[in-house]
Amino acid sequence: MKLTLDLHDIYNRSADIDRALRAIMDEAVAKKAPLVEIIPGKGSGALRKRVLRFLDQRENRALYHRVEKDVDNHGRVLVHFRWKGPSRRR
Repeated sequence: MKLTLDLHDIYNRSADIDRALRAIMDEAVAKKAPLVEIIPGKGSGALRKRVLRFLDQRENRALYHRVEKDVDNHGRVLVHFRWKGPSRRR
């Protein structure tokens, strides 16, 4: 399961961007999604930098495993989560 957030429609509304990013991260945690695709678009790169700054905040870094900046598509950022399954130790 992959969650996707397309920021094209709200690129110029600062508060909406923050709410959308927070909501997708919360949804990923709640659903234990392994991957979140965030699409800031190519543009000037300012929105992509903003997304990366958001993800780099301490409280957000604690939620995910790693961030992948798609080298083939500069308008896409992938956030990978690692969820621990049930323990097999006895």
